[in-house]
Amino acid sequence: MQAVLCLEPGRLELVDRPLPPAPGPGEAAVDIRHVGICGTDYHIFEGKHPFLAYPRVMGHELSGVVAAVGAGVDLEIGTPVVINPYISCGHCIACRNGKPNCCMSINVLGVHGDGGMAERIVMPAGNLYPADGLSLRDAAMVEFLAIGAHAVRRSRPEPGQRALVVGIGPIGLGAAIFARIAGLEVTLLDSSAERLAFARDTLGFTSVFETGADAEAQLMAHTGGEGFSTVFDATGNAKAIEAGFTLVAHGGSYVLISVVKDRISFADPEFHKREMTLIGSRNATRADFEHVMTSMRNGLVSQAALATHRTTLPGVVEDLPRWAHQKEGLIKAIIDIGV
Repeated sequence: MQAVLCLEPGRLELVDRPLPPAPGPGEAAVDIRHVGICGTDYHIFEGKHPFLAYPRVMGHELSGVVAAVGAGVDLEIGTPVVINPYISCGHCIACRNGKPNCCMSINVLGVHGDGGMAERIVMPAGNLYPADGLSLRDAAMVEFLAIGAHAVRRSRPEPGQRALVVGIGPIGLGAAIFARIAGLEVTLLDSSAERLAFARDTLGFTSVFETGADAEAQLMAHTGGEGFSTVFDATGNAKAIEAGFTLVAHGGSYVLISVVKDRISFADPEFHKREMTLIGSRNATRADFEHVMTSMRNGLVSQAALATHRTTLPGVVEDLPRWAHQKEGLIKAIIDIGV
């Protein structure tokens, strides 16, 4: 089979590899059909990922078709599936408490092990969710949207409350979309006028603000000086995360979706006087994947608008390095495999 291998930072190569072994008990082989290119993939290519050994086959936003099954698996061959790329141990404290998304020894496809920029992959069958009613292209976008959906669920949203999403790359847009689906009054903040225009003109978010010296004052004026019941950060920027504390309303919550290597600090008196809740949000669970798929089927997600760029497995060797630097108009790039 063909696969795209990141040999080292800055170097991709299309390689021929043996097909993976036949699936064992509880496993299934999946012929990959589409792969969404994630910010993580760009970071791996650029050598910016802190927890990765090269060479690596990237790719964790995946859809495909069941090609073979091992003993004890009831999936039919030919079933279209969404792949949950978070392989958990099943027995640590997080897994025992129903939180495999933050398993103590989690293995993420394309990061801790080889991923789906290849023609076939073998997975635990429990990580495969039937994609009935979805195109396989749309199914490849479920994972990144599920991250935002999980963050919204973690916030315990109450319809009618004000929410602010800071940073509207794909993950932030996912959070904004599912905050709106949850009935929140959503405002967006970003440094890119282009992304804000896309969110406003294409996705219908009317309350948008551009980062600047007076952004905090504008946002507080927008809320009558009260702030936002929930603030979601998806910037991946430590200074932006720290600045977000002041935008949380008294009694409100701050949800950190993005991860930074830096330490985050905040003024404890401000934190306490608000009785603020600080929430970390990592990955997603099956419930979030199912919520995204149901929302797609019900027409609540503009999948076609989000899939802005397309390429093939051979084409990704040239296209991914270019898109790592040329972001104009780019929301989500999709790799088509075997279609």
